[in-house]
Amino acid sequence: MPSPLATIAFVPREVFSTTQRSLERLLAVTTEPYELVVIDGGSPPEVAAYLATQSRQHGFTLLRTDQILTPNQARNLALTQVRTKYVVFVDNDVLPTAGWLEALVTCAEETGAWVVGPKYFEHEPEGVKLHMYGGECRIDFDKRGRRTYVERHHLAHKLEAEVAESLERRETELIEFHTVLVAMDAFRTLGPLDEKFLSNAEHGDLCLAVRAAGHTVYLEPTSEITYVPPRELTAADRAYFNLRWSQAWQQATLDRMNEKYGLDPRAVHNRISRSWVSGHRRYALDWMWKLKRKVGAGPARKLEKWVIGPIENRVNQWRYPRAKYGSPQAPTVRVVNQAA
Repeated sequence: MPSPLATIAFVPREVFSTTQRSLERLLAVTTEPYELVVIDGGSPPEVAAYLATQSRQHGFTLLRTDQILTPNQARNLALTQVRTKYVVFVDNDVLPTAGWLEALVTCAEETGAWVVGPKYFEHEPEGVKLHMYGGECRIDFDKRGRRTYVERHHLAHKLEAEVAESLERRETELIEFHTVLVAMDAFRTLGPLDEKFLSNAEHGDLCLAVRAAGHTVYLEPTSEITYVPPRELTAADRAYFNLRWSQAWQQATLDRMNEKYGLDPRAVHNRISRSWVSGHRRYALDWMWKLKRKVGAGPARKLEKWVIGPIENRVNQWRYPRAKYGSPQAPTVRVVNQAA
């Protein structure tokens, strides 16, 4: 069997309860040679035990921290174990399809791209509704002339059957970390992922850095994955989710982006980012979806905007104050299993 060109880095994204289904799908459909590193960032006992058992059974490397990790902390931990030409980051709520890894590697080999993303789908049934297919990612100026970050997703939330254009291999400005191949040369040149990006926009930071270094970002449509969030959150999920998308982590991320790229803290990207994160965080409010069904979408949107949203924001600020959570500590890492 030929030596693998890629190491899969399976990392937590926003919940724990999707881990087993996602990992089992990955193991079942990925037949080409690969190495596997799994990062367990503070999962509850039942998930930790499952991962430990699987690591011994399948012989992959498993690193465990008792604290919840930021996305880039988890990815950088995985990078310490990579010895192959490429690393492929896969979130723990993704369902890949057969041939997904080989297609990403082939694209990178044929194009020389430092970064390759798949065709991203979302929700079930799998492979029906696009999550995005690349997009724009750049530094520009807003309508008031303020230096801002621009991120636009192409074909976001569109049914693929209704898309007129052909989704072909192409260069793009933007991918997402749900699943992405990155050449290890990128990290040798640029250094590790920026851990001051605690919450969102870390994918944009990588794309900006790679393109600024004169290298390319590609999309490979014959590699397909589906991002599948859970229908309901467990208690452990909810605690993780609310910190992952907390205002403390999000504002620290905005501050870092503004500083790093010389952006105006009053520019439009700040408002867009805050709005998206707070809106996504309300996914954890299971009862809100029941309320929408009872009172209707229109009244529910008004309640969310004027009552539920402001209250939830205040509660999140109280639970996760910036002074305590805005600068996560370096984690203590335990090697649960080391691949031979």
